[in-house]
Amino acid sequence: MTESYGLTKALQEAIAEAEELIANAPFIKSEADRLEGYDYLSGRIRMAMQTAFDYDLDHPLFVNPTHQFSRQGLDNPDAIYLSAYLREGVEYVVRGRRGTSADLSFQVMGGAYTADSAATSLMAFDDRKLDIGPDGRFEFSYVAEPGAKTLIVREVFNDWEREERGTITIERPDTLGQPKKPLTRELLQKKYDVAARSLVGSIQTWFAFPQFFQYKEPVNTLTVPKATPGGLSSQFSSIGHYELTDDQALIVTVPHCDDCSYQAIQVGSDWYASTEYETHQTSLTKAQAECDADGMMRFVVSSRAPYDGQPIANWLETTHHPTGSMMLRWQRLERDLTEADGPQVEVVPLADVPGRLPETKPLSDEEYAARITARQRAVARRMIS
Repeated sequence: MTESYGLTKALQEAIAEAEELIANAPFIKSEADRLEGYDYLSGRIRMAMQTAFDYDLDHPLFVNPTHQFSRQGLDNPDAIYLSAYLREGVEYVVRGRRGTSADLSFQVMGGAYTADSAATSLMAFDDRKLDIGPDGRFEFSYVAEPGAKTLIVREVFNDWEREERGTITIERPDTLGQPKKPLTRELLQKKYDVAARSLVGSIQTWFAFPQFFQYKEPVNTLTVPKATPGGLSSQFSSIGHYELTDDQALIVTVPHCDDCSYQAIQVGSDWYASTEYETHQTSLTKAQAECDADGMMRFVVSSRAPYDGQPIANWLETTHHPTGSMMLRWQRLERDLTEADGPQVEVVPLADVPGRLPETKPLSDEEYAARITARQRAVARRMIS
């Protein structure tokens, strides 16, 4: 037992330190917030172990570190995230079959996100740059440039029910056919130490990160759309944060954009992570939302059902979080967006929502339950963990 504890000591200490960070987070207002934090912690532990043990610089593969059981960085409920670690100067071959998702993009990152710095985007492109065959298959080679640390792949879904995932792999031609290195105590010690650093570092990072962006903006506002800093080559985003009582609602009005394959809005928690999106409607794409006759989509952010106690199609549930983050995304754009493409926001009494949205019709409980059922089935079909 003593020998085993020596190997995992750093990780055990990191878990204890991470628990203290979670338990004493400055934005905790209730026991429900704290319990959500402990659930968030389980995802951080899972990510840390995956980061340390699943990656192999000699035999690379794509790992899915962010999903419904491991939320981080205001993760997009519409996206599947894959990443592989890189070694500078090494050639990699990426192969796949393009699915029918709205967007498939690639990004090479240098460095890492920390509590006081952001990773650097060295290269970003989407599948329009690839030579895709009639059967949907593609292949490209990449020699990791100086500073390159990670290749990130995002597959993003606009229509959860109809779009299908593709497949993708990565390999190093120079190590094919070679066995992996045998396990040694030194190697395992290194992996446990990496997990320990990753765990505490990720929590500190995502505590600090929204302070650089979302929380610099006035509450209950959203920014003019702009290219996402350090982000994808064809993504624009609008960010903000909300603070609402149970008797208030935020109405977000944004034009339906025809010049992109993907457009969406989401609310997140103060943990800077997605909130429960399988059994609650905390995000909507333009395929899932209703659009009014004037070409506008009008979303209502509130804790309680906004139409005289009944839900509506464009309701974004805060899941009883009085405060949280917000983000709109446009991807695979064919043009740059302007202020006119962006959202308008107003806070209104919850009781006033029906009068402010005369075209909106309430949904029955059965109709809303059917929407949630569709979300559950879609997430189960496309997500991997």
